[in-house]
Amino acid sequence: MISARNITLAYGKRVLFDEVNINFTKGNCYGVIGANGAGKSTFLKILSGEIEPNKGTVEITPGERMAVLKQNQFEFDECTVLNTVLMGHRRLWDVMHEKDALYAKEDFSEEDGMKAGELEAEFGEMGGYEAESNAASFLNSLGVNDDLHQSLMKDIPSNLKVRVLLAQALFGNPDILLLDEPTNGLDIETIGWLENFLADYENIVLVVSHDRHFLDTVCTHVADVDRSKIKVFTGNYTFWYESSQLMSRQINDKNKKMEEKRQALIDFIARFSANASKSKQATSRKKALEKLTIEEIEPSNRKYPGIIFQPLREVGNQILNVENLKKTVDGRTLFDKVTFSVSKGDKIAFLSKDPLAVTSFFEIISENAIADAGKYEWGTTITKAYLPQENSEFFKEGLTLMDWLRQYVPPHVTDADEPFIRGFLGKMLFSGDDIQKKTNVLSGGEKVRCMVSRMMLQNPNLVILDQPTNHLDLESIQSFNEGCQTFPGIVFITSHDHTFMQTVANRIIELTPKGIIDRLMTFDEYMEDARVRELRVEMYA
Repeated sequence: MISARNITLAYGKRVLFDEVNINFTKGNCYGVIGANGAGKSTFLKILSGEIEPNKGTVEITPGERMAVLKQNQFEFDECTVLNTVLMGHRRLWDVMHEKDALYAKEDFSEEDGMKAGELEAEFGEMGGYEAESNAASFLNSLGVNDDLHQSLMKDIPSNLKVRVLLAQALFGNPDILLLDEPTNGLDIETIGWLENFLADYENIVLVVSHDRHFLDTVCTHVADVDRSKIKVFTGNYTFWYESSQLMSRQINDKNKKMEEKRQALIDFIARFSANASKSKQATSRKKALEKLTIEEIEPSNRKYPGIIFQPLREVGNQILNVENLKKTVDGRTLFDKVTFSVSKGDKIAFLSKDPLAVTSFFEIISENAIADAGKYEWGTTITKAYLPQENSEFFKEGLTLMDWLRQYVPPHVTDADEPFIRGFLGKMLFSGDDIQKKTNVLSGGEKVRCMVSRMMLQNPNLVILDQPTNHLDLESIQSFNEGCQTFPGIVFITSHDHTFMQTVANRIIELTPKGIIDRLMTFDEYMEDARVRELRVEMYA
């Protein structure tokens, strides 16, 4: 077990944690959630000892080992990939080198022999004789192949360094595992492997992530960081979100009798516990939910932005035709032979194994880049709004938020006064004096919220979203997701957020160097389709 006792931490007048008391127990995975800046990552650093609180202590059951996902990619530059993973089990690594140093002595004594024997026994108990093969297995599962295992960390790509550091944290079956954004830099298949690994993990896991599908798959509990406190709730992220929303509605419903409200909450708990489906982790989640009482459900204090795209007009029959589009970069073919038409009602998820491919495609159809070959044609009824992955060019001047958004008012709006502009900023939670903030001091999340305000202002009937969840907190992601689900127009989206892709898209188009794969199905259906898997192998061969 790991416990936080009276943890208090403040930076000046800003209090992150005030007398936090919390226990984390074996067999559970805790998703640490909270708004950007609430202190999620800081709390993990307090638990690991990296940050000392102003007051309070962290207590760990004696003899238990903690592993932490490192964020410094350069810390192990002079180490081989395999050794970096082995270092994740510090005692094992130390014993390995201590016994090797003894065996290397020229004047090896009887006393050295006794000591070596003790170290060999300890080494065996820790699984030392299988350590290298186990470390290699972790690396291969995370997409770091055998030919890189003896390479120095400084010589491998940065996206693979992230995977090595994840393997380091997972290695050796730690009793307590602290993971801060573990899915960053992972592809869909590798995230799936990690989900399955953690779903079967029998020790303590604390994870910070903005990936709702990941949290839903692995978590038995949610640790909510809010108002300088941390409270643990039973269930995964979706259960926490939907139950808190339901409780809020029940409290506000003056016409419904208390017994009816109570029964609705009981039915809700029963439905969620019956739907648990994922290995050992789901079994413990199901048992926990079955023991839950409605008194443990609380309405959330969170504020959710209002992301609502309201088209000025409906799309016509001609939306977008693409014919034989091709793009290469530095001799590398991102995509070729891209030909398709868009129909009314389409909400299309675009995929590629090359992350630059979809971004380049979106830039081309948004008229910000030029294709090497092929053509595309928009219908005359289309009003599109684009959320690019890179937005720095929009924030070069230090304008106030009010002046920044005013410059994007479309021609059809004739009464763009201050209350009108303030309304669009307010939907994205910029209120009061926030509108006087200068755009050149905004955080990454604030910039994305500004860009979404700009999109809503356009009254589009087609939206193009390139990694829309980047830099956003879970509240904004949830609202964005729901806004796209209810949007009556066309959606083009690419995202690392599994839930976003699954719940919004009804059509999948994968861009490859040899053409496209185009299917009318959900994201999950696409990823599970055997014929699609065969085609993907052919198209990338």
